Order: sequence, then C-alpha cells, then structure tokens
Amino acid sequence: MNVPENLKFTKDHEWIRVEGDIAFIGVTDFAQGELGDIVFIEVETEGETLDKEEVFGTIEAVKTVSDMFMPLSGEVLEFNEKLEDAPDLVNSDPYGEGWIIKVSIAESSELEDLLTADQYKELL
Repeated sequence: MNVPENLKFTKDHEWIRVEGDIAFIGVTDFAQGELGDIVFIEVETEGETLDKEEVFGTIEAVKTVSDMFMPLSGEVLEFNEKLEDAPDLVNSDPYGEGWIIKVSIAESSELEDLLTADQYKELL
C-alpha cells in the first residue's frame, strides 16, 4: 500500500498535498483499491468556497458511488479535467495525475488536524 510521507490524510481516505497556500486533493491508494474500477468523477463545486468536511463531489466506481469530503476549508479553484476522459487515472496514479481538485486554503491551522502518513497507516 502506497502512503507517501509528504502528504496529509483524512479518516475519509482523502489526501492533501500543500504547495504554498494551494492544496491538491485526491483519494488515497487504499480508497481507490476499495472502490475498484473508477468510471466517473463529478465535481460541481468549482468556484465555490466550502467548509471542512463538506461534500465537494462524488466518485463513481463500477460497484458504488461515494461522496468526497473537503479535508479543509477553502475555495475549489480547479477540477482535474484529465479525469473527464480518464477517471481511471485515480486508480493508476492516485497521488499524481489522479489528483481531483485544487483548493485555495482558507485556514492553514486546519492542516494540523490532518493525519500524517504514519497516523493514516495506523488507521488502515
């Protein structure tokens, strides 16, 4: 199981990569494995400011549809358009090309509430 040390994680199996005051968010290797083949990702919150733990979109796999939750408060700046034609990038490269949204961080103090790689591994 791939759990990169440079990322933060949530109990809901989202990951966060912080670059300045921007965060890239996706679902973890564990989550994509549990979901199976991902066939569609819907994010209709682009341009909206959401609170931590609000639903920012849904991820649809062959066997289920799951909500995705904001790991921190902020404005959804961008949806990864590559996922429109290739949602399976989340399966093949969850921490790279399979990122889902880019967010402007509203409260950097919320980063302290997220799990480290070691804490996330313990959760699994």
